[in-house]
Amino acid sequence: MKASRTLVSFAVAAALGSLGSNAIAGGFAIGTQSGSGTGNAFAGGAAAADDASVAWYNPAGMTLLPAGRQAAAALHILKPSFKFQNTGSTGAFAAPGTGEGGDGGDWAFVPNAFFTTDINPRLRFGLALNAPFGLKTEYDNGWRGQLTALKSEVKSVNINPSIAYKVNDAVSIGAGVSVQKIDAELTNFAGAAGIANVSADDVGYGFNVGVMIQAAPGTRIGAHYRSTIKYDLEGTATFSGAPAGNSSVRADLKVPDSASISLFHQLDPRWELMGDITWTGWSSVQQLAVIRTSGPLAGTTLTTLAFRWKDTWRFGIGANYKMNDQTKIRFGVAFDETPTNDVDRTSRLPDQDRTWVAVGVQHRVSKAGVLDLGYAHEFIRDASINTTAAPLTCPPHCLTGKFENKADIFSIQYSHSF
Repeated sequence: MKASRTLVSFAVAAALGSLGSNAIAGGFAIGTQSGSGTGNAFAGGAAAADDASVAWYNPAGMTLLPAGRQAAAALHILKPSFKFQNTGSTGAFAAPGTGEGGDGGDWAFVPNAFFTTDINPRLRFGLALNAPFGLKTEYDNGWRGQLTALKSEVKSVNINPSIAYKVNDAVSIGAGVSVQKIDAELTNFAGAAGIANVSADDVGYGFNVGVMIQAAPGTRIGAHYRSTIKYDLEGTATFSGAPAGNSSVRADLKVPDSASISLFHQLDPRWELMGDITWTGWSSVQQLAVIRTSGPLAGTTLTTLAFRWKDTWRFGIGANYKMNDQTKIRFGVAFDETPTNDVDRTSRLPDQDRTWVAVGVQHRVSKAGVLDLGYAHEFIRDASINTTAAPLTCPPHCLTGKFENKADIFSIQYSHSF
């Protein structure tokens, strides 16, 4: 019985080493939430009001859109790359197995959709449908670090209705609520217990508020806050080689709040400049206690996992050049901090600081229709790890090495006014 408990503890602790995978932004956030923003590296998002995607970035900006209704739909094609290089793993991780895991990144396709409409000349309604958190890492079966991670997949779906009110010609305010569902599936090799699989999900609720200020002709300032969302995850833990250890589990998770301030300036008839600073409260993710909810040990803590994440900052600047009445060229750069650290980082989330370089083009295809194309490359610092899988300890059992990381983002968006 004691051996069985050890196997189950080992498997679940390893499988839940992180409730996220690298998602083209700090932590496990997805940074791509509009096709028009990609070309500017999402700089100035809370002050830009190009299309209906402003309903997500700052609902107050909906009052700056033309009268009537606007809709926008975007698709982002993401290709992160995470390649492990061993630099001296020991104990259970010393043997190379089938290799270093291959490329832990994988193609992902992330859609967004947005809608805004007039209620009256001062009041607007908006709706955002998007995926704020998620993506995936997956390593080859049998790789050196299979005790820590094989597959980590997190998906989210968010529905965010909002309203905006134009106080006067200089000030608008906005607010919304979010209904967000999150699903996680995590696997790893657990020795005699076989493949461990943990699946859990929940629905959480949050809010967002924003303000838009027309500081001067051609210059506006936007500020936006998005609340934390708390999840009471429920699911199952299963083990292919030890089905007696299968059980229901639960865990509490709080995704972070964020606040941003953005500037947009019309320099002249052809050039637009923008910038932003965004704070994200990743320190809400400190640890994850996994609780059994079935079987003879129901109510006991299976394992407690340490994250010790820190709050982060993101800085972005961008520019648009209007070639003519139909075409606009976009540019942008950004620096995005990681919440992780060299002590607690795991192979499930080999995240590090990243620098964005982006370019895009907007073309008006008709009086009512606008097409946006964007591309961004992320230069990501090598992410060192020196980790293990409970109940093993490091030392002597250490997975030691670094991940060579990078990411590419391709975006397409169509916006329509009617």
